[in-house]
Amino acid sequence: MPLPLDGLVDRFLCGLDNALATLSGGPVARQLDPAAGIPEATLNKAERDASAGLMRVNHTGEICAQGLYLGQAAFTREPAIRTHLMSAAREEADHLAWCEARLRALDARPSLLNPLWYTGSYILGALSALAGEALSLGFVSETERQVEAHLGEHLRKLPATDAASRAVVARMREDEARHGAEARAAGAQELPWPWPDLMHASAELMKAVAYRI
Repeated sequence: MPLPLDGLVDRFLCGLDNALATLSGGPVARQLDPAAGIPEATLNKAERDASAGLMRVNHTGEICAQGLYLGQAAFTREPAIRTHLMSAAREEADHLAWCEARLRALDARPSLLNPLWYTGSYILGALSALAGEALSLGFVSETERQVEAHLGEHLRKLPATDAASRAVVARMREDEARHGAEARAAGAQELPWPWPDLMHASAELMKAVAYRI
């Protein structure tokens, strides 16, 4: 059953408000920052540049997560799934705040292309929701599977002495694994080929660009 027009308008306006809040910076985390209380390491330039680039990629990934979840939540027809998506988006907002804090600590900036990444993710989320609840949850499951893998890669690449960034990434990885498991438990449909490969290719492009720009 399609959503009433007034309901779509309300959700679109709510989504626009969330987009502005996400892209304007300064999200407030509800959960304790995993880096809290960890002393800042003394990093040489190469180490600082590596940490900054990786955390900029992670920050952009959280921008994309906000777009995906909020796009899905705006157009899903099932109240229970919308509640699930909004809860996950709230946790991803915590991740976003933690990544922003790490960028500030490293004297680094977010990706200049974050509005583009957000818009593309929001559209993908909206389209997946309109395609059906099981497929929409399938996008969540596959996204979180790929994100969990890339965060594991970042744990291998981050300087060993940057304990604060490593703590944030490790906690994010745990949360992403749980989000994926929750989506599968809620009835996620496995995405057919070529969607997983296309998602992986787009994620690799995002990571390569966001690391530098």
